[in-house]
Order: sequence, then structure tokens, then C-alpha cells
Amino acid sequence: MTTRVLRAGLVAALPLLFAAALPFGGASAADLKSYDSSKPSFWAHPPPDWFLGDETEAQKGLAPPVGPAIPTTAAELQDNLKKIKLPPGFKIELYASGVPQARQMAWGANGTLFVGSFQATNVYAITDQGGKRTVKTIIKGLNMPTGIAVRDGALYVIDVNKLLRYDNAEASLDKMPDPVVVYDDMPSYAAHGWKYLVTDKNGWVYIPFGPPFNVGIPPTSVSQIRHVDLKSGLAEIVALGVRNSVGGDIDPRSGDYWFTENARDWLSDDTPSDKLNHITRMGEDFGYPHCHQGNIPDPKFAMGHKCSEFTPPVVNLGAHVAPLGMKFYTGSQFPAEYKNNIFIAEHGSWNRHKYQGGRIERVVVDAEGKHAKQEVFATGWITGDRDYFGRPDDILQASDGSLLISDDWAGAIYRISYAK
Repeated sequence: MTTRVLRAGLVAALPLLFAAALPFGGASAADLKSYDSSKPSFWAHPPPDWFLGDETEAQKGLAPPVGPAIPTTAAELQDNLKKIKLPPGFKIELYASGVPQARQMAWGANGTLFVGSFQATNVYAITDQGGKRTVKTIIKGLNMPTGIAVRDGALYVIDVNKLLRYDNAEASLDKMPDPVVVYDDMPSYAAHGWKYLVTDKNGWVYIPFGPPFNVGIPPTSVSQIRHVDLKSGLAEIVALGVRNSVGGDIDPRSGDYWFTENARDWLSDDTPSDKLNHITRMGEDFGYPHCHQGNIPDPKFAMGHKCSEFTPPVVNLGAHVAPLGMKFYTGSQFPAEYKNNIFIAEHGSWNRHKYQGGRIERVVVDAEGKHAKQEVFATGWITGDRDYFGRPDDILQASDGSLLISDDWAGAIYRISYAK
């Protein structure tokens, strides 16, 4: 049954009480970080280190790494890219630098590359005039504008609790128009409140809604993916049981929506796995918080549920690899066997003693979304056990069939191309 969400402007009330995420492993609360996430004040104003809300003794002290204060210089980026490993015939090069905390990318009809950001509060426009690229900050002061899209000349930007539309964007780079609120039936918290936008051929957009904590019984308005009409602001819920999705794309063969999902933290270094999921029917439940990676019941929140009740992932990508942006490859520059393959930007670990991810993964599936095979396509951004010089987070195909990769750690955009 399709559940309809009221149109923009009628914000759904969040339940006031839900089960808090508590420490595991038998350690006393005094020894480990913990927070009471059972009150709305927690997700309205989460503590700055809310990631550590249910720390375990085995993983005590792990925390998200802090990136460089300023973007990496072009000269250093050029040197770093020499360390990236790719299949024969492919090469990676710097497309643009000086793009602080670059996140989702989208093309304008006239070739402008729009780029969102994480905590930088900015949206950027990158223009190319005869090979000379200029990065311009066109919007400032938004709340985690990670998700962007372009449709019919308008730029759409997520501002955590509202979807904004900037009309005639490419002609207005020097002075963007005042935004129009398209949809605002969204919680205002920042924790897992950053989002990713994928538009379909009918003028609707897929928007994921993450829960405001690592693991717990979520408010009824989150842990889901909605499908929103950009014209009317009406929405439908198309998937439930989703923890934190910051990437997705539409299969050009079937029209189905696929999405990456970051699994819960604080079980162990090696479980649970992050996932690649495929929506095949309205209202599918992907298991969070009851089941992880398709076969691990949560030690606290399984609550009698079996993993067989939920839709399993198409691919388990690995523990704490942090898959974000993804794209189906529809170009002709790469060899024929790459057609309709999925490319995934893995941001990389923090909740693990030895980092993994920090790479581009390739997944091959047939037209029915089955018989999945995965392999590493580009790797090398992790140095040593727990350090980065870059963290890929989105992928976008260019008109010539090359791929662009955004990197919020280095504040850069890369280009991967192929030549026989």
C-alpha cells in the first residue's frame, strides 16, 4: 500500500519518545560516551560528537577524522593523484581545485558544473572556458547543502529541512535569485539530515531521510526514502528501514531506483557491511534497525524480527566503507563491458581500527538487477592504517563519457577517462 505524505508546508509531527541507543559490550556507562536520544531536544540540537553516542569498549576512542582546514593545493593534488591505481587504459587527473567540502554534483544544460558541500554551507558553480575552469561560490549560508539537482533550468538544493529551487540558475551565477521552497516536510536536525537528490524522467525527485542517531527506533518521519513531485510538492514513501543513504541513481534499463546505504556503527571492525540496495516495489523495508547486511539481527533492536522479513542488499560492500554517490554508466568512452555498470564513491572508514573504502567501486548487474559482481575500480586515497589524502563522495558522468569524482576532504573534483 502506498503511503502518501502531506504536501509541502504541513510538517509531520515527530513522536516524542523512542528507544535510545545504548552501549553494548558490558562496559559501564561511566567509562564510555553515551547520550539520551529519547527526547526531541537530542536530534534538534545533537552534541558535536553525537557519532560517539553508543561507544563500545572494543572501539573506544574511535572518532571521525577531521579533514584539512582549507582545500588541498592544485600542485599537491597533482602529486597525490599519481598514487591512484586504475585498470589499464584509464587515467585520473585534476578537474578543479579550491572547492571546499565538495559533495553532490549536477550538470547545467550549458555545461556549468554545480557542486554542493557538507559543512561549508556553500553551493559552487564551475565553468569551463577553453579549458580554463573557474570555481565560483554562488550560494552561501545554507545548512549542509549536500544534495543538488538541475531540472528544466532550475537548480534544486537541499537545506536539511527544505528543498529549495533557484530558477534560471546558469544565467544567474553572478546573482542567484531568491529561492522558492518546493518541499519542507522534513525534520530540522543535522544528524544524518544531509541528503542526496536524484530526479527521474517525470519530474519527481528521490530524497533519503536518515535517523538522528547511530541505531535506535527512529521517528516515524525518517529511515525512509521519499519520491517528491517537484511541481506540486506531493510525496510518497517508497522505501522503509533505511539507515543513512547519501547516494542513488536510476537504472536506465528498468527505471528502478538503486541506493547506497551506510550501516550502523559500533558492532565491530568487520560488521556490519554497508550495502547497495534496489527498490523493486513500493514500500519495501530494508531492515533498519532490526537487521543489518541482510543477515545480522541487531543485538538490541531485533525485537523479535527475523532478517528474512526484510529486503536483503544486492551487494554487501564491506564494513564501514561508507558508500555515498553512485551512478550507472551510460557513456561510450569506456570499453563496452562497462555499459550500465554501477560506479560507487566510497568515502571510507572512521569507525574501524584500520580504514577501508576510500575508493571507487564497480558493480556489474544484469538488466533484472541480479547476478551482481563487484570489484575495486580506483583506489589509493587511504595512506597507512588510518589516514587520508582524499575521500571520494560523488560520481557524475560528463558529456564525453568520462567520470567526475568529487572529494570533500581535499576540496577537489577529479576526472577519470579512458583511451585505448
